[in-house]
Amino acid sequence: MTPPDWRHISHGREIPTENYSDQPFLTHTEDGAWVCTLTTGPGDEGVSGQHVIALRSEDQGRTWSDPVDVEPSAGPEASYAVITKVPSGRLYVFYNHNSENQRAVKADNPPYKDGLCTRVDSIGSYVFKYSDDHGLTWSANRYPIDVREFEIDRKNADGGKVRYFWNVGRPMHHNDALYCSLHKVGGFGEGFFTSSEGVLLRSANILTESDPAKITWETLPDGDHGINVPTGGGPIAEEHSYCVMSDGSFHVVFRTIDGHPACAYSRDEGRTWSPSQYQKFADGRVMKHPRAANFAWRLENGKYLYWFHNHGGTWYEDRNPVWLCGGVEVDGPDGKVIEWSQPEVFLYLDDTYVRMSYPDLIEDHGEIWISETDKDKARTHIVPPEFAAALWNRTPATEIVKQNLILELDGATALPESVAAPTLPDFTARDVSLAYQGMKLLRTGFSIDFTCQLDSLDVGRVLLDTRTESGQGLAFIVSDRGTIEIILNDGRTENRWDCDVGTIAAGQKHHVTAIIDGGPHIISFVVDGKLCDGGTNRQYGWGRFTNDLRDANGSDTLRIGPGITSLRIYDRALLTSEAIANHQALA
Repeated sequence: MTPPDWRHISHGREIPTENYSDQPFLTHTEDGAWVCTLTTGPGDEGVSGQHVIALRSEDQGRTWSDPVDVEPSAGPEASYAVITKVPSGRLYVFYNHNSENQRAVKADNPPYKDGLCTRVDSIGSYVFKYSDDHGLTWSANRYPIDVREFEIDRKNADGGKVRYFWNVGRPMHHNDALYCSLHKVGGFGEGFFTSSEGVLLRSANILTESDPAKITWETLPDGDHGINVPTGGGPIAEEHSYCVMSDGSFHVVFRTIDGHPACAYSRDEGRTWSPSQYQKFADGRVMKHPRAANFAWRLENGKYLYWFHNHGGTWYEDRNPVWLCGGVEVDGPDGKVIEWSQPEVFLYLDDTYVRMSYPDLIEDHGEIWISETDKDKARTHIVPPEFAAALWNRTPATEIVKQNLILELDGATALPESVAAPTLPDFTARDVSLAYQGMKLLRTGFSIDFTCQLDSLDVGRVLLDTRTESGQGLAFIVSDRGTIEIILNDGRTENRWDCDVGTIAAGQKHHVTAIIDGGPHIISFVVDGKLCDGGTNRQYGWGRFTNDLRDANGSDTLRIGPGITSLRIYDRALLTSEAIANHQALA
């Protein structure tokens, strides 16, 4: 049974692959189809047989043609393809190719026994092939790109004689030139890549030249170093994602191992770049993101979408859920810059070990589609228009959100000490469609939105409470960290999460929204219009509650502690933007 939540990745349209699946990148063809190129293979990532295929869809990904080999599985490793279309309608696909069929590369010992890494999908040549029949067939010949040597190449274990590199960034067109991303790698060791930086490969004639042998390339930026981490950051700057802005500036965002994504701007078409900085929300807070792909796209309407994972990890893990931010251009000191909204959950799967990543975006007849892969299956997902609009909305709200409001208390004087408790949605039910009548997740949720002014932050102070004598129900209390904590208890299991340290102060008025989202089973707090991100105290600002929690209903009475000055309860999970709108309306 398909879960009743469009964000669950099972709602996506699957793209057929072999066993392994990576980088499902999309483009339009002149005959109206979509073409998807991706890396696949009979084994796992990095195993022999990894190769590049192409598929066509004429119905927005509902069905796909049989895959066509851009490179055969029997050949040397061909990996990490990206695709673009030039004005003639020709399609180009760019990818790694282990052209010399080298079976090992020098690496650190440890972790690699004998100092040799036998995974060889990130060495060789960066090459391209082309299609003049809308992706049905691809050129027999492949064409290597001459990539200028940088210091990171000369310092590798092979002295630059073997290049280490790969790419996940989509190509971009600007001023009659094509720009292709490439990530140079300095070595192999702990974490696979031990250092990395980004470059752009610029072709001034590929958009018009029909003879692929005559296509020319130069490597940017100028100098001997690529786009790197902010000063003081770690050795990893990779998986660069580029956009061309309305004033011709380039924006790039990329992953690090610093717990934050980094970004930079170029005002001279990629030849020089501003000093990298960690990417921020519009309110000035630094974003959090692990060692995972984070992509930004400029859309036809001039606005932006940004894919990331909204936590401060430094490793490859925890790419579930995916969060999206909306971006708009504003004037900066030397050109346009992007201001990013606070994020919303976009995609998730119940198995939190599954990792969604390596997305691409395509627009079609006013619709926005995003592809992704969990390295097993690749899918496309539509971005609902109302969801995108909420991300881009910058108009301050003047009215409280009313949809699904089931309790509202907002008096000029103190609120009553108790009221009848509204019934909150169940999170689970018995699935009678199953022979054994097991559990069905209902993907429901609720939100509790209140203002408070607490004269003290005494540990255990109760703000709201529906718990019975056995503890069943929900409560908001002051934690021993000086935060506001929510307790959810169904009489069988108890779950807790709290807002960030330092967001609540005694004697000050605060607006707090707790969002309990039974889709991804996430609890998030928005305090004074800011989504908690964990600050410097913890990796996550949001937490999970167990799938086993059946509900949070307790007694028939909701007890209200002193200091609560308004209260609203919704029988659905609010968007982050709606919680912010309530804060703005109450300000």
